[in-house]
Amino acid sequence: MNYWLLKSEPDVFSWDDLVKKGPSVWDGVRNYQARNNLKAMKKGDKALFYHSNIGREIVGIATITKPFFPDPTIDDERWVAVEVKAQKKFKNAVTLDTIKNTPALAKLPLVTHSRLSVMPVSELDFVLLCDMGGIVS
Repeated sequence: MNYWLLKSEPDVFSWDDLVKKGPSVWDGVRNYQARNNLKAMKKGDKALFYHSNIGREIVGIATITKPFFPDPTIDDERWVAVEVKAQKKFKNAVTLDTIKNTPALAKLPLVTHSRLSVMPVSELDFVLLCDMGGIVS
């Protein structure tokens, strides 16, 4: 199993939207590195759901329910999407400030490549972040 972090602006698509909607297409990615990360996702992988711009915090865990397929929002075979569903909401959101002030997370791509919208997360970091969020992964 692999672990990921997905960023979404909560005023566009929030954790609550994912919970209400159920399994949802994660589309609109137009960065090659983020696209390559989508292509590496497998069914059953786990993803931290991060609210960017507003809140700037990890709020829950989603599960990849369908591996990559052509992005339905554009007629261009270079871009892909995956399907995700909400798995578990964090009891305590983990803020970007908290992450940046946690030495064990200094190499987390959210800190080192902050503009990337889809990024890999190590199992160790995933477990630590879930613990910080008040849940068992």
